[in-house]
Amino acid sequence: MSVDQEIIDTLSGVTTATLTTLLLKKGLRNVWIRGARPIREGLPRIVGRAFTLRFVPAREDLATPESWSSPRSTRAAIEAMPEGCVAVVDAMGVTDAGIFGDILCARMQKRGVAALVTDGVVRDIGGVLGTQLPVWSRGAAAPPSVAGLTFANWQEPVACGGVAVFPNDLIVVDADGAVVIPAALVDEIVAAAPEQERLEAWIMEQVEQGASLPGLYPPNEENKARYEAAKRRQQ
Repeated sequence: MSVDQEIIDTLSGVTTATLTTLLLKKGLRNVWIRGARPIREGLPRIVGRAFTLRFVPAREDLATPESWSSPRSTRAAIEAMPEGCVAVVDAMGVTDAGIFGDILCARMQKRGVAALVTDGVVRDIGGVLGTQLPVWSRGAAAPPSVAGLTFANWQEPVACGGVAVFPNDLIVVDADGAVVIPAALVDEIVAAAPEQERLEAWIMEQVEQGASLPGLYPPNEENKARYEAAKRRQQ
């Protein structure tokens, strides 16, 4: 489940905005997890394999504090998380019950989890911030998860923020949110991403010099030739 360092190094320099463009060219439009926002400014771009968790609506006989000691619990799921993974939690967009608090986030941090991404919310926000675990969520709420949710399982396909996420998909998070790269497309996206970033950087240079957008963004044949010539001069 680990990610090659070369993939991490490459995608750490590619914005999620660029990744959504590349995935759109592959026909994938629904890859941005709705509602998952960084809970503090200045978080780095993070790349990791998805470790999925799934909640369902609360059912009174199951959503109890006693369930936290169950073999199938958020606590057990955290102990199964490998180092470097991104925990992706399907909380059905519920915003009045926090899926994890400071203690669970502290344990994830100790286990080397790269980040937590959810379409729900966390609780104990001050303590969560103190753990230094990078979190992308809809915000915070005081009630515990069992006030509105029942934990179902981990490492199975989930729907997080309206996006299908499978275990081992690649997750990239930055200030713009969280993007899912299907595992089967990772190599193609990694190969194409640096060139897309270089092209857009060149286009930005042209804009700053006063160039108009038609024929530049996207580039027509004339501007493609100018871009290729600029690349050759830099080599």
